[in-house]
Amino acid sequence: MIVSFNIEYRTSWGEEVWLTGSTSELGNNDFAKAIPLQTVDGIHWTVQKELQPSDENVITYSYFIWKDEKIVRNEWNSIPRHLYLRGDKNKKYRIYDNWKNIPEQQYLYSAAFTESLLAHRHKAALPKSYKKSLVIKAYAPRISSDYCLAICGNQSILGNWESSNALLMSDSNFPEWIAEIDATKLTFPLEYKFVLYNKKEKKAEAWESNPNRYMANPEIKANETLVISDRYAYFQTPAWKGAGVAIPVFSLKSESSYGIGDLGDLKQMIDWAVSTDQQVVQILPINDTTMTHTWTDSYPYNSISIYAFHPMYTNLQQLGKLKDKKALATFAKQQKELNNLPAIDYEAVNQLKWNYFELIFKQEGEKVLASEEFKTFFESNKEWLQPYAVFSHLRDVYKTPDFRKWPQYTIYNAEEIEKLCQPQAADYSSIAIYFYIQFNLHLQLMAATKYARDNGVVLKGDIPIGISRNSVEAWTEPHYFNLNGQAGAPPDDFSVNGQNWGFPTYNWEMMEKDGYAWWMKRFHKMSEYFDAYRIDHILGFFRIWEIPMNAVHGLLGQFVPALPMSKMEIESYGLSFRDEFLKPYIHEYFLEQVFGSHTDYVKETFIEPTDTWEVYRMRSEFDTQRKVEAYFADKTDEESSRIKEGLYSLISNVLFVPDHKEPHKFHPRIGVQHDFIYRSLNEWEKTAFNRLYDQYYYHRHNEFWHQQAMKKLPQLTQSTRMLVCGEDLGMIPECVAWVMNDLRILSLEIQRMPKNPTYEFGHLNEYPYRSVCTISTHDMSTLRGWWEEDYQQTQRYYNSMLGRHGNAPSVATAELCEEVVRNHLYSNSILCILAWQDWLSIDETWRNPNVQEERINVPSNPRHYWRYRMHLTLEELLKAEGLNNKIKELVNQTGRKPLKSDKENR
Repeated sequence: MIVSFNIEYRTSWGEEVWLTGSTSELGNNDFAKAIPLQTVDGIHWTVQKELQPSDENVITYSYFIWKDEKIVRNEWNSIPRHLYLRGDKNKKYRIYDNWKNIPEQQYLYSAAFTESLLAHRHKAALPKSYKKSLVIKAYAPRISSDYCLAICGNQSILGNWESSNALLMSDSNFPEWIAEIDATKLTFPLEYKFVLYNKKEKKAEAWESNPNRYMANPEIKANETLVISDRYAYFQTPAWKGAGVAIPVFSLKSESSYGIGDLGDLKQMIDWAVSTDQQVVQILPINDTTMTHTWTDSYPYNSISIYAFHPMYTNLQQLGKLKDKKALATFAKQQKELNNLPAIDYEAVNQLKWNYFELIFKQEGEKVLASEEFKTFFESNKEWLQPYAVFSHLRDVYKTPDFRKWPQYTIYNAEEIEKLCQPQAADYSSIAIYFYIQFNLHLQLMAATKYARDNGVVLKGDIPIGISRNSVEAWTEPHYFNLNGQAGAPPDDFSVNGQNWGFPTYNWEMMEKDGYAWWMKRFHKMSEYFDAYRIDHILGFFRIWEIPMNAVHGLLGQFVPALPMSKMEIESYGLSFRDEFLKPYIHEYFLEQVFGSHTDYVKETFIEPTDTWEVYRMRSEFDTQRKVEAYFADKTDEESSRIKEGLYSLISNVLFVPDHKEPHKFHPRIGVQHDFIYRSLNEWEKTAFNRLYDQYYYHRHNEFWHQQAMKKLPQLTQSTRMLVCGEDLGMIPECVAWVMNDLRILSLEIQRMPKNPTYEFGHLNEYPYRSVCTISTHDMSTLRGWWEEDYQQTQRYYNSMLGRHGNAPSVATAELCEEVVRNHLYSNSILCILAWQDWLSIDETWRNPNVQEERINVPSNPRHYWRYRMHLTLEELLKAEGLNNKIKELVNQTGRKPLKSDKENR
């Protein structure tokens, strides 16, 4: 078949339009084998190829722009073009395409909508084919399953402008619609419009508001099909809005749970979402974090694998029943004991589950590993599954996840690992049990995903920004990471000293060389299970806060990449540079403020005098925060903690920090205006430094960081069809909003962390539509907890945001919480996803009597125990009719109820 591809695209000098597709003639989607188009005016591009259709008679294809031997621009390709080749081998196709930019309503094209919220579960067949035909294609994602797109126009076959007789289009490639018209029944010029057609009532409910679409005579020849594609149909419909719930999987609790939430419990949480008209269930990362088999492994953002799931999320009942009745009875007894605890006993839960794994693997493992379903899973996931299983085995054999300390296999060797994974290997059973567990976790999560989609609920996952330095990835692919630095965050509302996550930072230069393959594989794996995801700390794709290895707090960090300042540039601001600005400023006058009665002890032990009167320096054995940390490692009393924190503050009391790569250039220390070295400056020095500081942190890097993000995020966020949400909290440069808007990434909006610096509290009606609004996150106190933290702030919120007079109550009553929840549901955000605790806060009967038990994490505590659990079971929750009806009523009142056909899909 002869196919002529035509596209209108105004190129710049030196640019060319190229084509790639799913057939060998179009390069088999390999950009290196793509074909160029020709042009005579730099605007209209064309190429003609003879194509052999595949067995499915469908070809996918896209365009890109080529210049200087590289791709400089790609189309938005989340919904690839489909060309259906039908007819005899002499058939000709003439295609007219338009360049596809990211649509404003890109979210409607995501899997969250097309696979769940507005899914078309029973798609129509392709329209009838004709020898001489006109094919019209259009994109219209905001059409639920009891409606369709139709064409009405000035032809009898198009209804002669009578909308009830319009030509119905096929949703076979939804959200693209297609119609094929017998060209022998057309007269030209052709005029038409798209209409929104109600299939049940057999009438059009809306017309396009734009002028008629017009087509002069295209002179379609015999045995030729003319394809007009890339049209977009829009109708005046209310903006779609939805509500959802956020809760970690580990926090779920059912009657059959083993002391912790698991993937089986997700189905009942989805049931609750359906019963309350919520359409999103958001969870925290569920990757394996097992390092020490102690409660310190409970931190869900410190995983040992970006692919493997934590074994503790396995639903044991779905593995099969133990034949050993005595053992079964023991497990049943322990299950009840652990399940009755108010919080998770991480160590006991994991020990119990591993006892079960070992017994059930002996009983069922051989049969499961021999199954065709497992073999398919194994081959698809072998690249990460084998290293993960061996890593986990060696971690336990050598009693440490730090592979650098292993007596063998410290350097990853794929051939050696392959040998360890063979059935004849001595330790095969200890390794294969991880294959077995991961296979079952895969099946269980896939079942939950399907259940969510079938019920019109979006399952939203979470992609952590970092990896552990003691992880499978650090072991197998160390070239992708800077292992001599620590990732974290600068000071913010979560932590005045910044956050030190301890993760290595990324070697973006290396990742760029292979097209960010590491990230692409990670996103693709995520898309198997989730239709939406939250990018944890999306700022890390612009720049990351990198902290020296000898630091504990985050204050001594610097942004990477960044543009450090030379001494000459610093002095151009009017600040005479001194080497003393790089050293901890320790003066007699403030020591007692920091250490109180321990001042003399500090002088005798940790600091020593210099040649300058009343000025000290750290002794060499305590001149880094890590050295201080090591000294106090076994001292946990309150006085020791105060001295330790005081010493940390002395060490970070510097005005500038040297650049990691260019030590003769410098960065102003973050937040230094609160420290003593800043106070020691005279007034004109402070003025000069503040001017320098403001320029550096709020203006200097905007374009630079914009370029850094645009190298990575377009390719990554468009590599799957998941709905992308970014966690953009903290110290946000202006360029973040530019990028997120250009790429249609949903922002995160929290009222107590407004992005407008002139506001104390965010204005809900000013939130961008492309955003997720919430009251609190897992890193914050809940609504009720926040209400009791700062009475003066609560009073201001009570008067200004709630518009109430008089004194605010000391606790957040159910009535107040309901008002706050309702206000958030009325916000301008497309999604309002609230923490489960905040949903329950609106009902005195069902909320937790102890507000302190609601907190999930305290970011300022690096050794926080993540053990929060629902205070009632999912079975009880589903029967809480008063609460559920109240939530459903709120969702409906505020315009966030599911569309009628969405509910029918459920």
